Amino acid sequence: MKFTKYILVLLVAFAVNGCGVYNFTGTGKINAKTFQVNYFQNNADLVEPGIERTFTLRLQDLIQNQTNLNLTNSNGDLVYEGEITRYSVTPMTATADIRAAQNRLSITVNVRFTNKNKEEDNFEKSFSFFDDFPADTQLTGAQLTSSLEVIFERITQDIFNESLAKW
Repeated sequence: MKFTKYILVLLVAFAVNGCGVYNFTGTGKINAKTFQVNYFQNNADLVEPGIERTFTLRLQDLIQNQTNLNLTNSNGDLVYEGEITRYSVTPMTATADIRAAQNRLSITVNVRFTNKNKEEDNFEKSFSFFDDFPADTQLTGAQLTSSLEVIFERITQDIFNESLAKW
């Protein structure tokens, strides 16, 4: 009976030890305490006012919500910077009378990521996504807000995954 107790304690100890650190974002251990997100300029040929501020804030919010890093304005351990390089609206599908039935908003963001503690993680990469909407709808107001929400959610998550989650 004593022998069985020792075996059970040993198995539990190995099971607990094997679990390691786990979190729901998949980042593992981050060797940093602070991050900064510099203002993303809008350098696209077609400019929608205000989207650069919205994107910058969305990226800051995502990192704050999914990590325990502290946001700083300067000298961060992790630095995100870049620019919006493309903002375009293109027709995607046509009707029988050769009119656009659906339009697509596409946005591309070029990101430079710097990890001061682990330079091999540094990268410069473009991230893009799109949202389709009915052609009879103007890309203003609620439709613009909805499209930007979809696009920025995907792009910021892709940036997070590339820089911290390593997916």
